Amino acid sequence: IAEQGSFAIGGTVLASPGQFDPYPIYPGPAGQTLHGDHAYVQYQIPPDARRHPLVMLHGGTTFGKTWESTFDGREGYQSIFLRRGYPVYIVDRPRQGRAGKMTEGASFEPRFSEQATFCVWRLGVWPEYFPNVQAPRDASFLEQLFRSQFPSLGPRNHRLTCDALSKLFERIGPAVLVTHSFGGIQGWLTALQSTNIVGIVAYEPTQFVYPEGELPPPVRSEDPMVNSITEDLSVPLAEFLRLTKFPIQIVYGDNIPEIPSPHGGLDLWRVAVPKARQFVEALRSQGGDAEVLELPKIGLTGNTHCPFSDLNNLEVAELMARWLSDKKLDARGMIESRESGVR
Repeated sequence: IAEQGSFAIGGTVLASPGQFDPYPIYPGPAGQTLHGDHAYVQYQIPPDARRHPLVMLHGGTTFGKTWESTFDGREGYQSIFLRRGYPVYIVDRPRQGRAGKMTEGASFEPRFSEQATFCVWRLGVWPEYFPNVQAPRDASFLEQLFRSQFPSLGPRNHRLTCDALSKLFERIGPAVLVTHSFGGIQGWLTALQSTNIVGIVAYEPTQFVYPEGELPPPVRSEDPMVNSITEDLSVPLAEFLRLTKFPIQIVYGDNIPEIPSPHGGLDLWRVAVPKARQFVEALRSQGGDAEVLELPKIGLTGNTHCPFSDLNNLEVAELMARWLSDKKLDARGMIESRESGVR
């Protein structure tokens, strides 16, 4: 590692009217400020770094730990791609994880949802694992997986996340965005306002964007929550066309039903995959470079909702490395450090 660190980026500042009283240890709000709604970024830069950093955004119920290491303690994408020469920037979205400070009041209600996560993340249908699942089957693995969950502490806000990500891309320059799950829709939306995204790898997204008036026929589920989670968004055509300026790869794992499933956690993915294909078709029709990679179709079986953290995550990472190479996004030769400016 040549350089590493962390910083906050984006966010808002509120000011309370009045005169600040410096004497009480806990004075009232008068005359004080509140900084919040920023993203937290942790970065590592290797020697002789590749030109395009990787920016990694987690899913809806996790935080940056997603990329740091696997749930059973092996190296995650942070180290795997650092060893391959890529600067790696891991993001905690506003109001989540290490970026929990916010400017809006909210109430938090603890949720009993871990057995549902077992199904949604396609380990199996609780308490049974899928026979070929690429995950350990011991209690310590589940302990770490369940403790990696981190709900949003305030109302989810695409604008806050996209603004923070856009500022990050302004700071570090052209880079590849790697997203997971709910982070996928925020990746698409960020690309509509940042010109420094040179590629996107999206692991298991559920929502997509289309030009206004061109939403495809919806793929539906009997579960209304699934339909809510997979609802697509419309944007002006000029904005949509920005997604055709760089290559996109969308990746899905295994054990995704092809016919409606009585388990909503599985039916979610039965809906998501054909929607991803529709999105790719829409991009290609406008000259875009996009593909859906379904891991079982190329011989990698048993992958869960987190292919980058599974037992075969080195093989999954190799696929991403090849894609980066094929798209000529792996050149070495950063002119200077993104952070310190030291050559």
